[in-house]
Amino acid sequence: MSSNINEGILFTIICEAFLQDRLIHLLQTIGVSGYTIIPAQGAGSHGRRIGDIAGYNTNIEIKTIVTSEKSDQLLDELNQFETNRALIAFRQKVDGLFD
Repeated sequence: MSSNINEGILFTIICEAFLQDRLIHLLQTIGVSGYTIIPAQGAGSHGRRIGDIAGYNTNIEIKTIVTSEKSDQLLDELNQFETNRALIAFRQKVDGLFD
């Protein structure tokens, strides 16, 4: 592997859009250095999310690359959100050009 290639954990959260500010605060509290947020549409156990009216029945997808330890912290903290909100979170090992 090239010395420019780094390893990390790609952490993805898909949730109701109104949780965005709370999740950004959580990421900052844990010390995440950056993230990407995009609108998301789809269907699942919480129904169909079409995102046709901003802020109503809409979902977002938040992605960040973190260490294994921070991904463990995120999963632990997200347990409080998952029980009563439409939210899924998952992680994958990745390597690439990031710091």
